[in-house]
Amino acid sequence: MGSRGRRDDEEPPHRIGVSSFEMALTPVSNDQYARFLRSTKNDPPPWWEDERFDDPNQPVVGINWREARAFCCWLQDESGLAIRLPTEAEREKASRGGYERKVFPWGNNPEGGGHKSIVGPLDGPDCVALLEPNDYGLYNMADLVHEWCLDGYDQNFYVRSPHQDPCGPPQTRRAARGGSWRHHCIVTPCAARSSLPPELHYSDFGFRWVVTEH
Repeated sequence: MGSRGRRDDEEPPHRIGVSSFEMALTPVSNDQYARFLRSTKNDPPPWWEDERFDDPNQPVVGINWREARAFCCWLQDESGLAIRLPTEAEREKASRGGYERKVFPWGNNPEGGGHKSIVGPLDGPDCVALLEPNDYGLYNMADLVHEWCLDGYDQNFYVRSPHQDPCGPPQTRRAARGGSWRHHCIVTPCAARSSLPPELHYSDFGFRWVVTEH
């Protein structure tokens, strides 16, 4: 986990253990989030009716951390499965697709994974699952939207991270992983970290969920 020579909050590279989990193949889409809204009568997020973001197969955007957790709780009740947001460690392991020492899910060259161009910013995110999955069968692990993680964001966490199933301590900011259609380079390395206060809404923040045994 982590990297060397990129950003201070990705250092030091360190080996950890992660218990088994299953991960959603794509970020949560507008179609999936609409079912949650119909069931719970919750208010839709910002940009819900914006034509740049309203395709049913686009990732839902404008979700804050608390809303992402509320969706996971709802889906857990609906399914009977132990569903939650992924930790940073789970998200990074899943992103790498088995290639521990590669920069991106497909290798070290940012121009891979089926991308015709990595230059942004774009007008909005593409639909989910249009490009190649990684070797775990997961789509859009390095592009589309930042995805909320369970952890609090601590830029120095790796220095004292537990060796098994680490999860960052509660903080005023929450961690996120993955790329963004709003960036100059729309693909993001597997080890790249970002964060945001949990109450804020941004048009390039979405999420996906994991199923665990606990």
